[in-house]
Amino acid sequence: MQASDSTRKGRFLGDRKKRISLNQILNSTVFDGKVRELAGKSVLLAAHDQLSAALALIELDGMAGRLVLCPPGVPQPHLKAIAKYAEADAIVIDADEPQPDFGRSIRTYRTSVAASAERTELRDQETEWVFLTSGTTGVPKMVLHRLTSLVAPIDPAEHLEDDVVWGTFYDIRRYAGLQTFLRTLLGNGSLILAGSDELPVDYLARLAANSVTHMNGTPSHWRRAVMCQEARGISPRYIRLSGEIPDQAILNTLRSFYPNASIGQAYGSTEVGIAFEVTDALEGFPESFVAVAGEVEVKVENSSVWVRSPRMATRYLGPDEPPISDSSGFSDTGDIVEQRGDRYYFLGRRTGIINVGGLKVHPEEVEAQINMHPAVRMSCARPRRNPITGSIVVADVVLQKDNDQNGPLEKIEGEILKLCRERLPKHKVPVKLHFVSSLAVAETGKIIRQQGQA
Repeated sequence: MQASDSTRKGRFLGDRKKRISLNQILNSTVFDGKVRELAGKSVLLAAHDQLSAALALIELDGMAGRLVLCPPGVPQPHLKAIAKYAEADAIVIDADEPQPDFGRSIRTYRTSVAASAERTELRDQETEWVFLTSGTTGVPKMVLHRLTSLVAPIDPAEHLEDDVVWGTFYDIRRYAGLQTFLRTLLGNGSLILAGSDELPVDYLARLAANSVTHMNGTPSHWRRAVMCQEARGISPRYIRLSGEIPDQAILNTLRSFYPNASIGQAYGSTEVGIAFEVTDALEGFPESFVAVAGEVEVKVENSSVWVRSPRMATRYLGPDEPPISDSSGFSDTGDIVEQRGDRYYFLGRRTGIINVGGLKVHPEEVEAQINMHPAVRMSCARPRRNPITGSIVVADVVLQKDNDQNGPLEKIEGEILKLCRERLPKHKVPVKLHFVSSLAVAETGKIIRQQGQA
């Protein structure tokens, strides 16, 4: 992995403490001359600091045999299991982190301040890139990619303006965050990284100070961002949504906030990679994307989206893991859609269904209607136990900061429920709305949905 040769002058990677030019990065080391010891090894990259992790990624690609990307917050017991199944030989951590205890022979390497050094030419490894999946409560699944599958969705002719500055709400050790990182290196831009404990208002202020032009995040990332006054301080030309289903409400909000920005919705997952991008600022995707021969093939079977593509991961690591694709090479994403006219609309995840007396409710389709009310910033539909139907639908709702102009809560609740009754079948209409100050959002940028029932 090398930065674009078009020009490196003026390009940089930066966080809230420092920025480092690409020229310096490509002529320095964070391993104090020990990087050759990691040649061909399986390496857990567990540095807490994003910039340290970014520098280590650049240095280890083509050197390490396997890179396991561990974002902050992975519990120690899970880290031990990951090390075991990844057959880790070494772990990379920050200089000030405590020594991990794995109970087996895994050598620890600490990142240092980038120091000038002659780069080794030993770059003959086809490094395996391993990502940890979200959405599991136990040990995360490990998904193995090659660099070829990771860069396959990137068009080298896009985003080549001289002033491109990327920002991302994602950690670069997540699939979507790494996509932004790779676009920065292979394109013509710089990248502003967020601190793992940095508040959104502070990150947005830094993005504004660095004249960010391109931004990536989940719909939940953006719903939280636009609640901050600092969100009006940035003027991105390009906004990329991924990781969650974007409804029309957040697309309209972003168009209102950033009228000069083009908005792309990247559809995919860690397993299937990026399947396609929707650029018309409308929820769902056109029927024309389905059943078309090409590099990426998409089909809909039993209302679920299936993908076949060279951008897909190779396999899962770990015991008793299922294959990622079927015998024909297609992978079931588990995303449920409904065709209306010449467009498909996402209803939700197959695994997230609320069962109301035997009738299925996808939380996302309820939230899409609630979010259309002008007083609502974001919402989360969830089940509540009921002795007759088993479950009923309730919803937590976060209002806009300036909701005073919309009237009392009773009025707003009545309007939201009226809107839902007009657009949803009776069993999908929430029986109760709970107005809350915030919703829990995971480090992946996705709303944390309750597994049990309230």
